[in-house]
Amino acid sequence: MKPSDEYESYGYILRIATDEWLKQVYRLKKYYPGLNRRWDEGTVILLAKKAEAGDSFIGYGIVGRVMQPEELPPDERAYCEEHGWKCAIVFKELYRFDPPYPIKESILKDDPRKGRYLHGARLTAEEVNSIIETAKNYTRT
Repeated sequence: MKPSDEYESYGYILRIATDEWLKQVYRLKKYYPGLNRRWDEGTVILLAKKAEAGDSFIGYGIVGRVMQPEELPPDERAYCEEHGWKCAIVFKELYRFDPPYPIKESILKDDPRKGRYLHGARLTAEEVNSIIETAKNYTRT
């Protein structure tokens, strides 16, 4: 991570649907998106999931590598094809927010996209930095 804790690039939001997939993301340090975006090395991916307080940011990762299906081992490729996933994002860094940071309390509170419509949403560097810094200091009230 850069000493300034600031990211100069854009980022994306990816929603995790189930607890099982959440555990998998953190165990494998991989996310299998079902949509195509510009997943570049160094891109920040904010992870979101439904939590006690509603949709919340649960952490973030820094893209280290993107593997296309043909680069994956046969069993992993079959798993991706079975679910309709386009690639595997391998994180070089992965962090959790504890507690999760509710999206409705973030700078995106007035964003018209809610719930599943936030999946794949592109964020500016300023939005990414604001969300990460605020989430790191967030405590439930």
